[in-house]
Amino acid sequence: MSQQHFTTPPSILARKKDGDVPKKQTREEYRQQKELEELRKAGSAPAEVDEEGKDINPHIPKYMTDVPWYVTYDHTKPTLKHQRIHPEKSTTYDTLNEWYARGHADKVATRYRPGACENCGAMTHKRKDCVERPRRLGARFTGSDFAPDEYVQPDINLSYDGKRDRWNGIDINWHQQKLQDEHKRLAEAKSILKAKKLDEEAEAEEQLEAAEIANNTETEEPVVTVPAKPGGLDDKTKSKKTNKPDSDDDEEDEEYKYTDSMDMPGQHVDSKQRISVRNLRIREDTAKYLLNLDAESAYYDPKSRSMRDNPFAGTNKDPSQVPYLGDNFVRYSGDAKAFATSQIFAWEALDKGVSIHTQADPTKLELLNKEFHEKKNQFVKTVQEQLIERYGGEEHLNSIPRELVVEAQTEQYVEYNRFGKVIKGDQRATIKSKYVEDVYENEHTSIWGSYWNNYRWGYACCHSLLRQSYCTGVIVEEKEIEFETNNKFDDTNGDKPKSLTEMHREKLNKQKLQPKSSSATDEKDSIMKKLDKKKIQDAAKEIEKRDKQAEEMALIDERKRKYNSLKTDTNDYKEPSEEEKEAYRLKKLRHDDPMAQFIPFDVSIRENISYGDNNREDIPLDEIIQVAKTANIHDFIQSLPQGYETNCGAEGTQLSGGQKQRIVQEALDNAIQNQTSITIAHRLSTIQNADLICVFHRGKIVESGTHEQLIALNGRYYQMVQHSFKYK
Repeated sequence: MSQQHFTTPPSILARKKDGDVPKKQTREEYRQQKELEELRKAGSAPAEVDEEGKDINPHIPKYMTDVPWYVTYDHTKPTLKHQRIHPEKSTTYDTLNEWYARGHADKVATRYRPGACENCGAMTHKRKDCVERPRRLGARFTGSDFAPDEYVQPDINLSYDGKRDRWNGIDINWHQQKLQDEHKRLAEAKSILKAKKLDEEAEAEEQLEAAEIANNTETEEPVVTVPAKPGGLDDKTKSKKTNKPDSDDDEEDEEYKYTDSMDMPGQHVDSKQRISVRNLRIREDTAKYLLNLDAESAYYDPKSRSMRDNPFAGTNKDPSQVPYLGDNFVRYSGDAKAFATSQIFAWEALDKGVSIHTQADPTKLELLNKEFHEKKNQFVKTVQEQLIERYGGEEHLNSIPRELVVEAQTEQYVEYNRFGKVIKGDQRATIKSKYVEDVYENEHTSIWGSYWNNYRWGYACCHSLLRQSYCTGVIVEEKEIEFETNNKFDDTNGDKPKSLTEMHREKLNKQKLQPKSSSATDEKDSIMKKLDKKKIQDAAKEIEKRDKQAEEMALIDERKRKYNSLKTDTNDYKEPSEEEKEAYRLKKLRHDDPMAQFIPFDVSIRENISYGDNNREDIPLDEIIQVAKTANIHDFIQSLPQGYETNCGAEGTQLSGGQKQRIVQEALDNAIQNQTSITIAHRLSTIQNADLICVFHRGKIVESGTHEQLIALNGRYYQMVQHSFKYK
């Protein structure tokens, strides 16, 4: 069984059947068609018209204008119908005027109608769909109490915007009527207030006239009275009361009533102030862009309305005769410069809070400007005098001008050699250093930079090359400095510096010669044993004495302190002993590190506790036991093999960290008994016995309760406990 495949589109087959087969174009026809397309694109030939009479854009690509093969309607003529939305496929939506009826009520029937609901009598539903209360006898049998027919709302098809329109279904007429009524009531209230104001003014005028008549009667002067017209008021007052307050004449007057109070340019203007007269140019003046109609003249920027260049440039016109020279032109002749300076001063004064105007108060502005410049010049002169008084140099300000010095001749005799050095006569002044002059730091008698040696600055008084060093009063010889510098690179034997390989081999040889049992700890212990404890205590007392004297001296006023100076005798200085170094290290640790007082030494516990009071040597055991009980460590010491005579080891190596932590924890527990305390902790073991535990997470309390309750919740606290155990 064979199967036939058709590769030709059905529309082409249908055309072949009808004999409507497109002919093949020749080269000449194809060329003419391309030329016609180019002419249409250039606008020389009329555009192609489709079957509906609409012009086809010649710039549309060919693949868009060609009709696809699957289109069934006749498209022998040019068309874009296949690119447009078909009416049968487009969706139509309801307009804004179509909406659901609100409050619609139908007429109630007076008799039962066939096909109506047997329960309520409505025609829009049956008995099974009735939402009325089920009656014992329906409206069909009673013939009364019929319910009205439900109004079936239309099915409105809204677009995407129509479904989300918040004003959809509003009654425009009702809204307009509401606004009109509101404005009408407002206008009536304004007219009543204005009429009341006119009445008050008329009454005030009558009272004023009556008072004048009474005064004239007392002074016995003749008074000329005008008889009142019928109606009680004269024509002027009557016209005021009869005119409407919201007439067109009043509106025209109100339009120009703000002209007099309008601010001038440069004056502070409130943004909320009404200005009905626009600050525009006079219509009789020629616009700046019309002064020179040449296209190559000055450029006019319409956005900023500015023409910066001279529009009459290159026209051979006298600049003094033209009316405009550009926005960048500033007149310097006459008082123009002084006026501009005064205007700038007025603006700056306005920013500082001084209310002043160039045109309104010219005399006040001139006086303020003069007073300001006098005070400014006086201030500059005072500052200059203070600088001269402190640093000197007044002779340079009063010196002869340079041009006179260069051209003048003097009788001063100076001889120079061929290298420019002075042989005979005044010597050149020594060049000062780049550092601050006449400032003596750290008790030096010379400034920093007064001494120079080996490409380094220093102090001339002691030849010190360190900027922050204190003056010793002893001048170090240059030979000693060179010797110390050379010792950094030379050995004692004067050999060359050793290489890294040689230094490493020497280090290995020293390690081989040392016994294996030696270590850093043994070396430290041997040094501690050699030290005299009595000398350490004496040195510690001496350090405390000096610190106390320094604190007392700091509390005394500067003007009442005694004069102190460093000793210049070098024989009084000696290198501190090992005991003094150890005492200084202990005191330094206690001063800087708050935990240093808990670091025990390689002596008994009793001696370590006695170090807390360096003023006494032999402290009774009873007092030490009382101190241990206060610190909550008495029971722990009694549990040790030798009690208070137990050796702690160097830096407390015989005591574990857990023992120290338990002692501190028990001391804290005893301290917070019978009182409320708040503990913030990350180590959960320290708060397990708390009465209330609050768990914070991301700034909020997520859980609260005792340790057992939070564990039972299996929440955030439980996860933290599990994590801590896992970490341990």
